[in-house]
Amino acid sequence: MLGRLVVVLSPLLVLLLGGRADAQLPPPPVPFENPVTPTKAVLGKILFYEEQVSSDNTMACATCHAFEAGGSDPRNAAHPGSDGIFNTADDTVGSPGVVLSDAQAAYRPHSAFGFQPQVTSRYSPSFLTAAYFNELFWDGRASSRFLDPQTGTVSILNRGALESQSVGPPLSDAEMAHENRDWTQIIAKLQTAAPLRLASNLPNDVAQSIAANPGYPGLFQAAFGDPQITAERIAFAIATYERTIIPNQTPWDAFVQGNQNALNQSQRRGLQLFDGRANCRRCHGGPLFSDGQFHNIGLRPLQEDLGRFGVTGNNQDRGRFKTPSLRNVAAKDAFFHTGTAQTLREVVEFYNRGGDFRQNQDPQIDPLGLSPQQINDLVNFLQNGLTDSRVAAGTPPFDRPTLYSESGVDNPTLFGPQAHPGAGGFSPEPIATSPPNLSNADFKLGVHGALGGSPALLAVSAHAGLPGQEFRGIPVNLALTPPPIFYSRTLSGSGAGQGYGTVIQPIPNLPQLTGQAVFAQWFVADAAAVGGFSATRGIRLDLF
Repeated sequence: MLGRLVVVLSPLLVLLLGGRADAQLPPPPVPFENPVTPTKAVLGKILFYEEQVSSDNTMACATCHAFEAGGSDPRNAAHPGSDGIFNTADDTVGSPGVVLSDAQAAYRPHSAFGFQPQVTSRYSPSFLTAAYFNELFWDGRASSRFLDPQTGTVSILNRGALESQSVGPPLSDAEMAHENRDWTQIIAKLQTAAPLRLASNLPNDVAQSIAANPGYPGLFQAAFGDPQITAERIAFAIATYERTIIPNQTPWDAFVQGNQNALNQSQRRGLQLFDGRANCRRCHGGPLFSDGQFHNIGLRPLQEDLGRFGVTGNNQDRGRFKTPSLRNVAAKDAFFHTGTAQTLREVVEFYNRGGDFRQNQDPQIDPLGLSPQQINDLVNFLQNGLTDSRVAAGTPPFDRPTLYSESGVDNPTLFGPQAHPGAGGFSPEPIATSPPNLSNADFKLGVHGALGGSPALLAVSAHAGLPGQEFRGIPVNLALTPPPIFYSRTLSGSGAGQGYGTVIQPIPNLPQLTGQAVFAQWFVADAAAVGGFSATRGIRLDLF
């Protein structure tokens, strides 16, 4: 029995314990509790690109993990770091998520981001080789042992890090959810959602699967044998999909398989440096180009982000972060967990000087003393030798739908005269981020920057106002005749410019509404405003 176990695990041991530098990348390990099947993989692919999994239909797994960015996020945004103040030394680069919303899904202000999308404090790691790791996230908090998030029971005893990782973002009120969101709400939404209703350019396998099963219960029936949707099955499907996308056709792979022309002379010198003088293999070993371990490379002071320590409580883990795979690293727009290096040259130069901070730094990180030519060769190898061209080209298995957020469609849009100011000279601003798609049960429009505690009206009409139209001296961007529909709210907050509120109004799934333009505008009672009301600009929604 032990002998058979060693045979089964030997490819993974070669991978994660360093192994031969010229070994080929084996298939990823698969937990026996979640075997790979084609129907489960395509369901996972659909769910990975499903923006309706988020609480406001703006985010999918793929929003922060794109092939063209090497499996990371092509959208870079600033996070203020541990001090909460922008434009200071501890700022990081992260992924934009959702506008902060309370447990009722109503917008509320964030201490750093206000009513703008929140940004994660760490740069999104690549998901391309995630199937090979026993812990995921930069700090490894997604463990190999996967617990059913609804029951708390063990679903996968080992090799379930992908499943563990996949159930985090849908409940994160920074990434995809409102506060206190639970799996019951997500499952109820998927029960009636049209799969990939917001996406376009569906790959053949996805399009055929949805054509055969136009609802999620049918897709789950095909993948699992019955239509029940559960958090465990969502995780099983997404993880199965990720186990099918392996970037193992790089020039380096061809080179170690005998094609000496796969790398040019400079890249071969860079590979020699990688394996030898620069000794990058200390942490980026084996064909995975990662040891799967956690290291403090001396990037930033410990107090800014304790990294692995937050999971283990072990003082030796302070400032340690997981070693990422370097496959398709050249496609990334940012590097390190902070996202603060913008080019591979910056990364190599960082290691060449031996890092920047010594406290608890891994003793293996020493100055390299590389010459400018050696740096060029090493960058050339990383830039070109580890890139699987299928990934950026989007050829199978790296084909994917186009997300609504990537479509270039600006909907909702603002229009008409500028906002009408009130107390303190503050003009109320609309919050309009949720796409106005039919059957959107979570559609909402918000307002902020108004007089706190005041009554407010959201007026909605099928007709836009005329240029220059006014009502009691207030610029009006929608028709008041015939009378619009009014939704009343008393704004939260206190004082001039501090008021905010939200109207949540589901959009029915009525095909006759497709293409209908709807116009909206917020009016806030404010004695300091001309006409007694401050007002936002107009909001146009094109239902689809």
